[in-house]
Amino acid sequence: MYFETYNALLYSDTMLPDIFITEYMPSMEGDFIKVYTYSLFLSKRNKQATVDELSKVLCMDINKVKDALSYFESLGIAQRKDNNVILTDLKEREIKKIFRMKSTSTPEEAIQSTERNKRRNNLIKTINETFFQGVMSPSWYTDIDSWFDRYKFDEDVMYSLFNHCREHSGLSKHYIGKVADTWASRSIRTSHDLDSYDIEYQKFKDIRSKIVKKLNLARKLTEYEEEYVEKWVTEYGYSFEIIDLALKKTTAKTNPNFKYIHTVLASWHEKGLKSKDEIISFEKASKGPTSKPISKEAVIPQRGNFEQRKYDDKYYDSLYEDVGSDK
Repeated sequence: MYFETYNALLYSDTMLPDIFITEYMPSMEGDFIKVYTYSLFLSKRNKQATVDELSKVLCMDINKVKDALSYFESLGIAQRKDNNVILTDLKEREIKKIFRMKSTSTPEEAIQSTERNKRRNNLIKTINETFFQGVMSPSWYTDIDSWFDRYKFDEDVMYSLFNHCREHSGLSKHYIGKVADTWASRSIRTSHDLDSYDIEYQKFKDIRSKIVKKLNLARKLTEYEEEYVEKWVTEYGYSFEIIDLALKKTTAKTNPNFKYIHTVLASWHEKGLKSKDEIISFEKASKGPTSKPISKEAVIPQRGNFEQRKYDDKYYDSLYEDVGSDK
């Protein structure tokens, strides 16, 4: 006995996994989503199509289609074998990522791990409800868990990490990982560490804004220029009034740049100069004794500034002795 399903195109559906919507679609180009959806449709019906045919059906440049297929491969959601494109079962892929072999542990370690996992699970649930409207992709669970292990953040810091990223550049995993790396490099582990960092960061932002204004820059600082400013503020501990002394030195330069300003500030730091008064005293001493200005009178000879010769009557009479004589 054969059982056949009535599968007319008019009544059929192509199921797009929720995993795709939550995990891959947010960061995927619109054209790539078109290629993936149509590929899924063809795969369900065991149909064949060349790259050229896909580009014509989707009204898309052929190079764009090729880029999409290469992108799917890089994500691991498709693979190419000979002339075939095989779409990965996204549900199975996520299950394999989530599944982990558990090693044995002592009762004490088990209790500690259980308590820790309770806190983490509550935090992840809160992140899911707050930032993903309760439909967070399963892969986020494993990523958050790995970030806990890698960065040693407590629960408050992990929540603040998501909140910070949402308010700035969005919730992409790459960006969150980058911010997490920065926080970890600043030895942030607890909420107290984060509060201290926030104070320093606000100080850095204020000084950065003042520098841009002082130099009359009609642009934002580059990443490298910000690294200079961060070094002056966090490592050297210099306030803006000290940095401003270095900025004033740029007025004598034709093309002042941050490298020159950094050279000045680094020199003061190496000499152990920490206050504005110390720096001003050092700069005055470096110029040496000031020579006394030469007066104008001493340089430019003045009319009548010489001793008059004295002549008697006999000298004047001698001037006329030869006037009437013949030669």
